[in-house]
Amino acid sequence: MAKQRKAAKQGTRNGIGERATEPLGVRIIGGRFRGRKLQYDGDMRTRPMKDRVREALFNLLGTSVIGKVAIDLFAGTGALGLEAISRGALRAVFFEQHLPTCRTIRDNAKSLEIDRLIDIVPGNTFLWAQRFQVPVPEPWVVFCSPPYDLYVDRHDDMMVIMTQLIRNAPLTSQFVVEADERFDFSVLPKNEEWDIREYHPAFVGIWEKAVDWAT
Repeated sequence: MAKQRKAAKQGTRNGIGERATEPLGVRIIGGRFRGRKLQYDGDMRTRPMKDRVREALFNLLGTSVIGKVAIDLFAGTGALGLEAISRGALRAVFFEQHLPTCRTIRDNAKSLEIDRLIDIVPGNTFLWAQRFQVPVPEPWVVFCSPPYDLYVDRHDDMMVIMTQLIRNAPLTSQFVVEADERFDFSVLPKNEEWDIREYHPAFVGIWEKAVDWAT
């Protein structure tokens, strides 16, 4: 089974100090673009990972994102992939089916002057998974932070995506899954190797592909 879920240090319900009101807008937390604001219109269909959770996540990932290609499966504002580039990822691939939000990702990248480092795949992530292709030789850091309901309503499809990506990922690739309490992390491939952290109401799991799938 997956490693025991760990509440983040500091011992409060949200896992990172006292319960805080989210700031208006979204910002880059660290790296060369630290403090830069990103466009976000407040549409919950494209809910970004909260700033405080993203900060904790990238503190855990540390320098391991350097030199990797970020793959943001349900990109929304693109905050995760853009944060990864800020912290040293080579580039990012964003999957987003909401076309106005695709334009927001492009605008955010342009405002950071890194639009040459991104690719946007406009469409349904589940359909893309059926014809899987991420033709890059570098290790990945894969972010799976969809609307939480998808883990319930499209559970089997979510598992297909994760299984295919884990099977095909280059060695040293990393995977990040954000969900809520309804998702059982033990159903993930290599479930005993995931590091699960709680940042109420979110749970975040991190896994690194240390050996080939066949072994």
